[in-house]
Amino acid sequence: AIGSVDKNKIVYRSGAGANDLICVSGDLGAAFIGLQILNREKKIFIDNPNIQPDLSGADYVVERQLKPEARKEIIDALKEAQVIPTSMIDVSDGLASELFHLCTSSTKGCRIYEEKIPVDVETIRLCEEMNINSTVAALSGGEDYELLFTIRQRDFEKVKDIKGLTFIGHITDEAAGLALIDQ
Repeated sequence: AIGSVDKNKIVYRSGAGANDLICVSGDLGAAFIGLQILNREKKIFIDNPNIQPDLSGADYVVERQLKPEARKEIIDALKEAQVIPTSMIDVSDGLASELFHLCTSSTKGCRIYEEKIPVDVETIRLCEEMNINSTVAALSGGEDYELLFTIRQRDFEKVKDIKGLTFIGHITDEAAGLALIDQ
């Protein structure tokens, strides 16, 4: 995809400021679990070609792996709310990696809260079945292609009701480092 934008509306990874809110669109970890399901079924098929893959109960996570979708509606909603994020990146390598990129580029730290990380119920169920920690899947899995961005606190009221957005933490000074506050 290509496009153009006014220079004053470009959002870089490097613009996050201390106390900005950290937001993510959609949910995380599903594409990773979809890949695990596909790999499991492939191994079973290779071992016994007479057995057909069983993807029942995994429709959502498999679709997230095979058919990622750009979250243009989030960009449109932010534009309608007249909010330009201070920094932004897509979640292609997992939440932890992308937060590292945002914070490093912005020379900031962050605090995110485990209970705030959005993970779909199907993803959680399949993680439990496969003995995978769903938080680890969200932090490290990747391929979700959701949007991770920061906004100024003063813009919270303008975006708090945008469907599909979750506030997961805040930006800190660089010296505070990057931290996950667990349950």
